[in-house]
Amino acid sequence: MQRMKATISYDGSGFSGYQVQPDQRTVQSELESALRKMHKGTPVKVTGSGRTDAGVHAAGQVIHFDTPYSIKEENWIKALNTMLPDDIVILKVEQVPEDFHARFDVKKKEYRYRVLRTEKPNVFKRAFTYHYPYQLDVGAIEKAAAYILGEHDFSSFCSAKTEVNDKVRTIYEAEIIVEENELVFRFVGNGFLYNMVRILGGTFLEVGSGKRSADDLPAIIESKERSNAGKTAPAHGLYLWSVTY
Repeated sequence: MQRMKATISYDGSGFSGYQVQPDQRTVQSELESALRKMHKGTPVKVTGSGRTDAGVHAAGQVIHFDTPYSIKEENWIKALNTMLPDDIVILKVEQVPEDFHARFDVKKKEYRYRVLRTEKPNVFKRAFTYHYPYQLDVGAIEKAAAYILGEHDFSSFCSAKTEVNDKVRTIYEAEIIVEENELVFRFVGNGFLYNMVRILGGTFLEVGSGKRSADDLPAIIESKERSNAGKTAPAHGLYLWSVTY
């Protein structure tokens, strides 16, 4: 038996999230279905670096699975991509030590949130960006982003459905990227709480539109109260961009 690590990308629009759910189409269930076919009906469990919600995309999600097969890495890629639906693509497969764990060995994750700033919606980007046609002060958002750097208790920036008790996380980078008519919020951290990036994104948009001040961020963090942060930005603007081990 050997352990394989795979980097995958997917369009989250047609999924009820990453994790297996009864009677729902999920990324994990599609992956396990393809692997079961390859293994002649034997179930193969897939472990991901973390969950993504319905509508959330991934440019670089990472999974691992165990297999008795010795197949060249490029042949794993070809075989799986043949069996998977068009909205999931295997980018890389490599053999790793048996004690590698896609979730527990994560050192850093990068998420990006994409905001479309055009006056009119773009029908071709409606599932991949959050359309926000209002004026935004990018400088104010950059000032807000600086406040979240470092280690903080992010209780104010996570959903009430968050299942973990320890809400302390470290943000290494928080960057605002201007790409033509899009604004990209880029976050790199040692981990993220449930809905954390989307709540940060919603809060930054409120700062950028003048509904709150960038200087409110320290007090919001200190309060540890979800009600003090901004709205949760929609899922379809969010991407799990990369995972570092």
